[in-house]
Amino acid sequence: MTKSILVTGSAGFIGSRVAALLTDQGQHVVGIDNMNNYYDVSLKRHRLQQLEKQSGFDFRGIDLENCDAIGDLFEEFDFDTVVNLAARAGVRYSMENPLVYMTTNALGSLNLLEAMRKHDVGKYMLASTSSLYAGQSMPFTEDLPVNTPISSYAASKKSAELMAYSHHFLYGIDVSICRYFTVYGPAGRPDMSIFRFIKWIDQEQPIELFGDGTQSRDFTFVDDIARGTIAALKPVGYEIFNLGGGNQPISLITIIEKLESLLGKTARIENKPFHKADIDSTWADISKANRQLNWQPATGLDEGLEQCVRWYRDQLPWSAEISIQTPCV
Repeated sequence: MTKSILVTGSAGFIGSRVAALLTDQGQHVVGIDNMNNYYDVSLKRHRLQQLEKQSGFDFRGIDLENCDAIGDLFEEFDFDTVVNLAARAGVRYSMENPLVYMTTNALGSLNLLEAMRKHDVGKYMLASTSSLYAGQSMPFTEDLPVNTPISSYAASKKSAELMAYSHHFLYGIDVSICRYFTVYGPAGRPDMSIFRFIKWIDQEQPIELFGDGTQSRDFTFVDDIARGTIAALKPVGYEIFNLGGGNQPISLITIIEKLESLLGKTARIENKPFHKADIDSTWADISKANRQLNWQPATGLDEGLEQCVRWYRDQLPWSAEISIQTPCV
């Protein structure tokens, strides 16, 4: 039986890019996704349709929480690597529905690890988050203590990291954990700022800005994240890697100004209170990923934002109709 790579969350923003790059490299990829409605499912279908055009990709509509379905999947395919990109994301919504974050992000990860143990699958890559670094000194390094998560989302990701370590220690599973920093790019998630800002500015609607706009992020282009994720599939034992832009963090006001220039329109800003579970600023130290994975980001912010705007315009009128409500109803 041909060895396969399992990519969970393959209809997601990052998962679809990772799956595409792996198939481009000649790998056989099995993608799973439960196609939930946390955000507009039409965007997930769009990404999946692009993936299904590629040879070497098989898709199954499976939920990580379904232990029996995961077990059947591992019986059907011979995996040597699991790339776990499926997750409930979003800091603010995790405060409204914390239970689903723990069952998906923690229990779902455990289901995968147990299936790997039973079927002797040796490599596990877990997507984690820069949200864990809240309150730490910048730039964030992987050895910082991250034991005080300030959102249910971050807590669930910390739980998944810990279970990955225990399975590494007990059963010898090789584990790479990639902590992502504010990923953006074409076909990006509509609950994140870049997509929302583009849509609001283009449609001349007020931008909902939580805080005064001085809060800043280490924005990282999705293709760079996908390349770093694949680079992390090498044997490492158990390691955590920051995947971020690695530059001085960029304020949301600066992002808005750049998008105004690209769209040729002026934003109308509606300030709202800063959310308690948000982080003021993020900034990744990426020296470890550079040193051990030979990885560094290649796409600058201006080029990345231009690609986002180009995708949005190329997909009109559908892109303007994508709902930005979460959960989408």
